Amino acid sequence: MLVTVTRAVSPLLPFCQRLLPDLPGLPGRLTGISLTLLKATALEIAILAGHLLLYPSGIVQERRSAPVLPSPQPSPDAADRCGPPGPRPSPPTPQLPSGTSLPVVLLHGFIDNRSVFLFLRRSLAQHGRHQVESLNYSPLTCDIRTGAELLGRHIEEICARTGSDRVDVVGHSLGGLIARYYVQRLGGDARVRMLVTLGTPHTGTRVVPLANAHPIVRQMRPGSAVLEELALPSPGCRTRFVSFWSDLDRVMDPLETACLNHPDLSVENVRVSGIGHLALPVHPAVATGIRQALDTTVPADGKKDRADGLTVA
Repeated sequence: MLVTVTRAVSPLLPFCQRLLPDLPGLPGRLTGISLTLLKATALEIAILAGHLLLYPSGIVQERRSAPVLPSPQPSPDAADRCGPPGPRPSPPTPQLPSGTSLPVVLLHGFIDNRSVFLFLRRSLAQHGRHQVESLNYSPLTCDIRTGAELLGRHIEEICARTGSDRVDVVGHSLGGLIARYYVQRLGGDARVRMLVTLGTPHTGTRVVPLANAHPIVRQMRPGSAVLEELALPSPGCRTRFVSFWSDLDRVMDPLETACLNHPDLSVENVRVSGIGHLALPVHPAVATGIRQALDTTVPADGKKDRADGLTVA
């Protein structure tokens, strides 16, 4: 599948051209990949500026409230029953009403917080996904395994609170690796129906070598112990994976590291053209692709019921 982003930043293009007034023949030279790259870079700068303004609003963990579930109704003659007192059966575990979509858990990337998903949450809510929650993990988290254990506890709490036995997860960048570790190595495939990753370095990225001072960055390098664990066999994994990767994602080196290829996993890789790393969780075209992926039925055997609905033009 190919997601092609059109008219990504046309309002910003004149501004970018004014930044380079002395280059002769600029309009003629900004063609093909050069023009596309300029658009993507301008969009990344605009998104970064906006995200810096929103960042403080996402530092605090969000408040969570349980959805209203129908309570079991007593039978009509319950009040008229007589007999000796005895142990009463425990009330049944609350279940989601029929037709209710699964809860969606959003997991941000490295040195980020839940504010990055502001527009995606709104898009999901507008299309009927009202149980959407974000998990903040500390920027001081130094191990992907620790983050995966935290995610597991968070998902168990969601399932207990909502009555759902499974959830869907969307992870951006490092968040996708944390969620994948939970699914593959901690038994999370019993809880996660579908995992959507956005610009996640599944086989490691070599970008920004100076960032190796942070332990979790070293775990995202090719050949790290964590990535070697994720490459191990995962027979019978019940989670369906959809991996969105962009051909202009400069955080991924090489670009194809954001594609997920594992012989034991049910995976669909979706190529996105025309945007960079920061735009993946906020661009409306990608949000449409995510919604279509989450709305896809996944049978018990893990094979996708194809709806031919992930192409966004």
